[in-house]
Amino acid sequence: MKLWITRPMTPAVEARARADFDVEIRESTAPLSHDEMARALSEFDIVIPTLGDQFSDQVFAEVPSPRCKLLANFGVGYNHIDVDAAHQAGLQVTNTPGAVTDATADIAMTLLLSTARRAGEGERLVRSGEWQGWHPTQMLGHHVTGKRVGIVGMGRIGQAIARRCHFGFEMQVAYLARSRKELNFNADYVPDLLELAASVDFLVLAVPGGADTRHLINAPVLEAMKPSGILINIARGEVVDESALITALQAREIAGAGLDVYEFEPAVPQVLREMENVTLLPHLGTATEEVRTDMGHMALDNVAAFVAGRPLPNPV
Repeated sequence: MKLWITRPMTPAVEARARADFDVEIRESTAPLSHDEMARALSEFDIVIPTLGDQFSDQVFAEVPSPRCKLLANFGVGYNHIDVDAAHQAGLQVTNTPGAVTDATADIAMTLLLSTARRAGEGERLVRSGEWQGWHPTQMLGHHVTGKRVGIVGMGRIGQAIARRCHFGFEMQVAYLARSRKELNFNADYVPDLLELAASVDFLVLAVPGGADTRHLINAPVLEAMKPSGILINIARGEVVDESALITALQAREIAGAGLDVYEFEPAVPQVLREMENVTLLPHLGTATEEVRTDMGHMALDNVAAFVAGRPLPNPV
């Protein structure tokens, strides 16, 4: 069976793929073009796509009898794949849950701390050569320890963030989820998003992408937040109405935002890039050698199971 990996991978993953499979590894780091997605479905038995490879219902409609029978997605999020359309076309879809949990939670805390304590702004000041030295009211930020954090989405990643907040920073945790969770620490279940937004100092987003969560964070939610509130997004860019966020920041309805993902990624509005109270990262959630290697091996485990005719470890 022919395997296509749509992005360069870590050396360990590429070595395993070349040793175990008849593989072609695409050299470009850009998302697949429309023609390349058609080629993926028509010329390969298995494809390992990732974020940005938009396998929409239109793509499947244009290749009515695809050779490809498995999309082994590299990443836990798969909202770039129309899973229903894939299944109807005879393809199975898998993802890589679990491997990304701790690294993504770490980035959430990086954004929370950096935005609250104005770390990015401070580093830019030092690099500019304009820092005049310490004084008692220099760059006063927001205290983190003991504050109240609201987490929207309490799956693996949400719970990992909550544990870091509770045990590491003695924060009061509140959360929104489909149902109450069994946790080994105190946390308030708040089933209403507006109520949660109004009651916390930090609002952290950890929900999947897709139609159900698109613009979940909109103008009413941002208006409900405290003027001292800070929004953190490590979920998917489209979860936040970016235009509403910009308006809220400009109007000082909220104090700041920490973003690792963007609604029209990789495009980031100039106005956001110019705001000192916004921390911007280039989608670094899982960006460690260890984690990206684990993700690659998990994707290849799904490929190996498919080739051997075994049940897929991570079907979606």
